[in-house]
Amino acid sequence: MQPLVVTLFELVYIVLDLFKWVLLISVILSWLIAFSVINTRNRFVYMISDFTYRVTEPVLRPIRGILPNLGGIDLSPIVALLLVWFLQSLIVRYGMYAF
Repeated sequence: MQPLVVTLFELVYIVLDLFKWVLLISVILSWLIAFSVINTRNRFVYMISDFTYRVTEPVLRPIRGILPNLGGIDLSPIVALLLVWFLQSLIVRYGMYAF
């Protein structure tokens, strides 16, 4: 049973790590689009933007509902990154001391 639990912890850690990278790509892409560095009329840019939005929005939407409105500043990706780092830290620490 122990190797299965360790493997599941590793899988969750990897999924959180992938989500962290998708979130960072989404933030950088939104900045580039907002400052007209890249254009969403480009099919490739649109596809990446749409993918990152669909992956990150289910996590960011509830966080935006909790955070106060700061005008044009969206702090929800920062909160999501902090939550991901916290969960990864828990996985590492729990995995080290549990078995």
